[in-house]
Parts: sequence; structure tokens; C-alpha cells
Amino acid sequence: MKVKFAGTPVELVGKELKVGDVVENFSAVKNDLSAFHLNDIKGRKLIVAVPSLDTSVCDLEVRRFNSEATKLNDVTVITISMDLPFAQKRWCGAAGVDKVIAVSDHKDRDFAHKSGTYLPNVGLLARSVFLLDGNNKVQYVEYVPEVTSHPDYEKALKAVKG
Repeated sequence: MKVKFAGTPVELVGKELKVGDVVENFSAVKNDLSAFHLNDIKGRKLIVAVPSLDTSVCDLEVRRFNSEATKLNDVTVITISMDLPFAQKRWCGAAGVDKVIAVSDHKDRDFAHKSGTYLPNVGLLARSVFLLDGNNKVQYVEYVPEVTSHPDYEKALKAVKG
């Protein structure tokens, strides 16, 4: 699958996910350096993949989903990036983000390859949103065509609420 990164076409690496696919358990690193595993989170999950929390679009996106998470009782919001856990912890603290679980895929790129979101030339994740049911089956997916643009918040939130 191809997306654009700042106008340049980039072929994503990994398995492109579609509605109906089951997301394999993946590991990442929490901000306290402990292991994160998708299967440890029960119930529905909204996974928000971003290139870097320290960019303006990612900053606004994660703040928006953090705000929306306060209204969503039955879904866990997870944001994942290649940012180091220390940077994620600092950013979350400074931004007041406390309703979203931030995890880093920098170590193994496990999520990147299992979700088809890896941007190989820049070593980042493509901006994307996945809604999973309690069995990790994809209910909604968006790979944002231009990585530097915002996702379709309304469609994602409609899927969560619908």
C-alpha cells in the first residue's frame, strides 16, 4: 500500500489491515519501560498510530482523542509511535494526556509490520486509525493518504459510537 509523506509517495511495509481482519498480538514498550501486549487490553480498542508526538498534527490528534476518550466508556484508546518511551512520557505529561495509553514501537517495530504502517525510509509509523472489537477483529480502519494530514476524526468516532 502506498501513502504520501510530505508529498512523496512511500510504499508501506507490513500487512495491510482491512475490516474483518484480526490483528495479531503485538508487543511494544510502555512509558515506564515495561512491556505492552495488545492481548493484555480487554474489550474494544481504538489504536491511533502517529509518526511522532512532537509534531503539530500528531500533537493535536492525540490531544483530540484524549479528550474524546473521556466520553467513551467502553473502548481503550492506545496511541503508538516510534518515539522513545522517555519522549512519550515527557510529551504526555506536558500535554496533560492521561486518558490515552501511549506506547512505543521503536524497539521491535512489531506493530509496524503487523499493521502495515511502517514507513521504511524514515523509520516512522504512517498515520492510521484502527478500531478493534474485543477479539481484536478490525471494525474500522483508516490509513491516512498523506501522513502529514489529520485522520477523519468524525468517521473514526462514529465507528466507535456506532
